[in-house]
Amino acid sequence: MSKVFPRISRRRALQGATVGVAALGLLLWWLLPLGETPPTGTIVFSTGTPRGVYQEYGERLRTELGRDMPGLKVKLLNSAGSQENVQRVATGQADFTIAAADAVETYALRHGSGADRLRGVARLYDDYVQLIVPRDSKVDSVADLRHKRVATGLPNSGVRLIANRVLRAAGVDPQKDITPVADGIDTGPAHLKQGSIDAFFWSGGLPTKGLVDLAGKSDFKFVPIGGDLVTKLHSAGEAARYYRATNMPESAYQSVQRGNAVATIAVSNLLITRKDMDPRLTEWMTRTVIKSRDDIGAHVHSAQLVDLRTAIYTDPLPLQEGARRYYRSVKP
Repeated sequence: MSKVFPRISRRRALQGATVGVAALGLLLWWLLPLGETPPTGTIVFSTGTPRGVYQEYGERLRTELGRDMPGLKVKLLNSAGSQENVQRVATGQADFTIAAADAVETYALRHGSGADRLRGVARLYDDYVQLIVPRDSKVDSVADLRHKRVATGLPNSGVRLIANRVLRAAGVDPQKDITPVADGIDTGPAHLKQGSIDAFFWSGGLPTKGLVDLAGKSDFKFVPIGGDLVTKLHSAGEAARYYRATNMPESAYQSVQRGNAVATIAVSNLLITRKDMDPRLTEWMTRTVIKSRDDIGAHVHSAQLVDLRTAIYTDPLPLQEGARRYYRSVKP
C-alpha cells in the first residue's frame, strides 16, 4: 500500500529553505566571517627541527592559512624548539610560534627580553617526553643513564629544558654523570642506530615522524619515566608545575610498544604571539587553527586534540585580544 505524503505549499517550502539557509549561515559564521576581507601582509612563523611535530604542524597550518587568507604570506623558520621559539616571538624575530608551557614560564622567570609582551592564542596539544634506547640496552630507568652518551636535545630547545630537569630529578647530573650530546629528532634516531649515542630524549606530540621512521629501520624501546620523578620535579617548583604524570598510549608506536603503555610526563603546547600583533589578524589566525583541526589532524595526529573548549586555557599567558574576540564570538 503506497503512502500519501501531505502536500507542502510553496510558501512553506520557501520558509523552510530560508530557515535552512539561515542555519547554514550561522554554522559558517564561526568558520569564516561573511563579507569580511581577509587580512593581508607577511608574517613569520617559527616552527622546530626537521622531522619534528612543530615543523610539520607549521607547514600544514601555512596551507590552511593560505586558503582562508590568500593575501597573507607565511614565512616558516626552523628552530631548535620551544626555548628559541619563545625568544624569537618575544623579541620580534617571529610573529607566531608553538612552544611548551614550561618553556614560556621559564623565559619569564629568567626575565627574558620582551617576556611581558607575550600572549596566548590557543592551547593546542600535549608533548610527551620520550626516552629512547636500543632494544637490547640494559637501561631500564633514567638513573641507569649514568656514564652513558645521552642526547639531551639541541641548545635552546624544549627537549633540553625537560631532559635536564628529568635527569636531575633522577639524581643524575646532566653535565657530570653523562656525556651530553646535542642531538635533536632530526639527527638523534640515526645516531642511535649507528651506535654513536646510547640514548636520546625527545619531547613531542604523538606519534613523531622521526620516531615512526626509526621504528621501520631499527629496534628500540622506550624507558619509563615514573610518577615518582614527576613528584620530585614538582617539588622544584616554578615551571615544573606544568608537567603531569601520564602514560604514552600503546597505540602511539605499536610496533615498538608491543601492546604496552609507557609511563612518562606531558606538558601542554601553546600557540603564542605578542600583545602588539594586529588583533584582527590574530582573530583570523585563531579561527583557522580551530576550524582546520581535522584537515591538519589527518596528517599530524597530535592536531586532532585541538579543541575549542580547552584552547582558551593558555596559562601562563593571557589571551591576545584577537584570540579573545574569536572565543567570545563563538561562545554558546
